[in-house]
Amino acid sequence: MSTATTAPAGISDRVELSIGGMTCASCAARIEKKLNRMDGVTATVNFATEKARVDFGPGTTVADLIATVERTGYTAEPPAPPAPRPGAAPAAPAAAGEDDPLRQRLLVSAALTVPVVLLSMVPALQFTNWQWLAFALTGPVVAYGGRPFHRAAGTNLRHGAATMDTLVSLGTLAAFGWSLWALFLGDAGRPGMKHAFSLTIGRADAGSTLYLETAAGVTTLLLLGRFLEARSKRRAGAALHALLDLGAKDVAVLRKGREVRIPIAELGVGSRFVVRPGEKIATDGVVVEGASAVDASMLTGESVPVEVTVGDRVTGATVNAGGRLVVEARRVGGDTQLARMAELVAQAQNGKAAAQRLADRISAVFVPVVILLALGTLAGWLLTGGGAAAAFTAAVAVLIIACPCALGLATPTALLVGTGRGAQLGILIKGPEVLESTRRVDTIVLDKTGTVTRGSMALTAVHTATGTSEEQALRLAGALEHASEHPIARAVAAAATERLGELPAVADFENLPGLGVRGTVAGHLVLAGRESLLADQGQPLAAELADAKAAAEAAGRTAIVVGWDGAARAVLEVADTVKPTSAAAVARLRELGLRSVLLTGDHAAVARAVAAEVGIEPADVIAEVLPEQKVAVIERLQRAGHVVAMVGDGVNDAAALARADLGLAMGTGTDAAIEAGDLTLVRGDLLVAADAIRLSRRTLATIKGNLFWAFAYNVAALPLAAAGLLDPMVAGATMAFSSLFVVSNSLRLRRFGA
Repeated sequence: MSTATTAPAGISDRVELSIGGMTCASCAARIEKKLNRMDGVTATVNFATEKARVDFGPGTTVADLIATVERTGYTAEPPAPPAPRPGAAPAAPAAAGEDDPLRQRLLVSAALTVPVVLLSMVPALQFTNWQWLAFALTGPVVAYGGRPFHRAAGTNLRHGAATMDTLVSLGTLAAFGWSLWALFLGDAGRPGMKHAFSLTIGRADAGSTLYLETAAGVTTLLLLGRFLEARSKRRAGAALHALLDLGAKDVAVLRKGREVRIPIAELGVGSRFVVRPGEKIATDGVVVEGASAVDASMLTGESVPVEVTVGDRVTGATVNAGGRLVVEARRVGGDTQLARMAELVAQAQNGKAAAQRLADRISAVFVPVVILLALGTLAGWLLTGGGAAAAFTAAVAVLIIACPCALGLATPTALLVGTGRGAQLGILIKGPEVLESTRRVDTIVLDKTGTVTRGSMALTAVHTATGTSEEQALRLAGALEHASEHPIARAVAAAATERLGELPAVADFENLPGLGVRGTVAGHLVLAGRESLLADQGQPLAAELADAKAAAEAAGRTAIVVGWDGAARAVLEVADTVKPTSAAAVARLRELGLRSVLLTGDHAAVARAVAAEVGIEPADVIAEVLPEQKVAVIERLQRAGHVVAMVGDGVNDAAALARADLGLAMGTGTDAAIEAGDLTLVRGDLLVAADAIRLSRRTLATIKGNLFWAFAYNVAALPLAAAGLLDPMVAGATMAFSSLFVVSNSLRLRRFGA
C-alpha cells in the first residue's frame, strides 16, 4: 500500500502501523485518541504488540496517519510484510534485540548503584570524602540509566500528559539535584561528613543531607521492571515467525525426469516435486503419482493419517508418513493454507486488547496532585517563615515519598516469583498482560488431538473369531505390520512387540495402497487392512467380528481386519488414546467454575467418544471444524458473553489460542502453538491447566495487592512529609520499606501448590 495514495472514494481501507516510543498503556490510549479524532478514522492501538490497526476512508492517506502519530510524540511506519513463502526463512521479529541496550543500561546502573547504597546507608563504610565517590557513581546512573524515563517524561510534558515515567524522572532528578546542591553549596561536601539521619526535618543541617542512594536505587530498580517488561513484549511477533517457519525449506523438483533440489522460494505453480516418506510436503498441490498416508494432524486435528492417491489434494507442511509421492504444486507463497493460517494468527494477535496498567491509570491523576502538593509545601513553609532550606527539604520529601519505586516493583516481582514457581510446576507465564482475564474466565475450550489425547495411535483392543487366540492374532498381525511404515501399522507392531517380544520374519510383503498389507508370516498368508481387502479374497467377517468392527467404528476407533489361511480371524482396534490425567483435569477445571468445551477437527464419533471418557457433556462437543472455524467458535463464545480460555498444541490451534482471552499451549506441541499461547504447559499434561489458571489468578491478585499497598504507603506518608514530620531520608526509608513489603508479598507465591 502506498503511503501517498488516498483511499478510493466510498471504500474504507485498512493499514497496520508499527508504533515506536510507547512506554505504558496510557501512551497507547493517547495515540488511539488522536487517531480517532481524524475524520473517517477508526483506530485500535495495542501497547503489547506495539501495533496500530487503522481503518480510514476517502481523503485520508497513510502519510496523514503517520503524521498524526508523530505529532503526538511517537513514531509510526507501515510494518514489513511477512515472509512471502511458508518455507522461506522469515526475518526474526523486529523486537528481537530491542532489550539488549536496556540490559546493558541495567547492568551498568546496578554495578554503580550497589556501592552507592552501601556507602550511604552503612556509616562504618563512610571514609573521608566518601560522598564524592558516591556522587561520581550516581551521576552516570541518573543520566545514563535514567535516560529512558527522562526522555519519556519530556515527551509527555510537551503533550500535556503525565505517566509513571513523570514521577520517576521528577523523583530521581529532585533527589540528585538536592544532593548536588548540598555537595557544592551546602555542607555535605566537607571532609569527614557523615550521613545525617533524623525522623523530622532538621532546619539547621538541611544542606548536609544527601539523597544519592535514592536517586540511584530508584533508577536501577525501575530499569529492572522495564527490562522484564521488554523481555516479555519481544515475543509478541514470535507466533507468526514460528508458523511461517513450519514449512519445508527446500524441495526435490522433477526436471527432465531427474530430481533437482531447490530452495522452496523458487518453487512455482505447476512444478512437480517428490515427497519421500518422512518428509514435509512443500506446498499445497495435487498427487500425480504414488499413494501414501499423510499426517495432517498439525494442520487439521485429524488424529488418523489420511490416505491419499493420484488426484487427491495435499497441504503444505503436512508430513508424508508412507510411500513416495509426486505432487504438482497448485498454490505457493501467500496463497497456501499455511500462509492463510499465519495471517489468522497475525490478525488475532493484533485484535487482542492490551492490559491497561493500573499504575499508569492512577498516576495520570496522582502525578499532578503530587506536584501541586510539593509546590504547596514549598510555598507554605516559606510563608510561615520556615526558611528556604527547610521549605525545599520538605518539598523534596514530598516528591521522594511519592516516587513510585514500589509501583515499579509491584508487577515484575510478583511475575518473577509466580513464573518461577510456575516453571517448577510445568507452567510458563509469558507476561503480566496475560493475567487480567484469568479471574473472569468461565469457559475453557480444549483441543482433542495432543491435548486431551496422546496425539498418537495405539492398539486398544483385539477381537478374535472362535478358535483363535489373541496371542496368535497379535503375533501374526504385528509381524506383518512391522514391515509397514504406516502410523497405524506401527501402533499394531509396537503393541505386539511390547506384549510378545520378538516377532517372526515376514516374506513376500506387499503394500496395497488404500486397502492394507499382505505377506507370509510363519508359513501363513496373512492379510491386514480394510474389510474390503479380505472380502475380495473370499474372507468375509463372521457375525461376532462384524459386530466388533461396527462397535469400534461407532466409538470413533479405527478397525483393522486380519485374516490368514483363507479366513478372517480377528479385528484390531486402534485409536488415539486419552491421556491418563485428562478426566481428572476436566473435573478439576469444573471445580474452578469452568465449563469445558471439546473442539476438534476430528470426526464427530471420535470426539463424542473422547468427551464421554473424560466427562465433557455431549452438548459441549464441537467436531469436524477447520482452523478458520476454530477461531469463529472462540469468537462466537465471546460474543455470547463468555470469557474464553483455549488449550491446544497444534498449528491448527495457533490462531484460536491467539484469539482467546487466555491461550494455554501444550509444551509438547508445535512452536507455533506455544508462541501463540499466553501460558505454556511444559509437561503437556492437561492436569496442569487447572494449576495454570489458579496460579495466574493468584499472581494477578498479588500484583493488585502490591499496587494497592504501594499507593497506600505513599499516600499515607504524603501529609507527614508536607507537614515537616518526615525527613527526606525517612521518606526514602519509607519508600524502601514499601518496596520491601511488595517483594515479601510476592515471595508468598513460592508456596503455591506446596
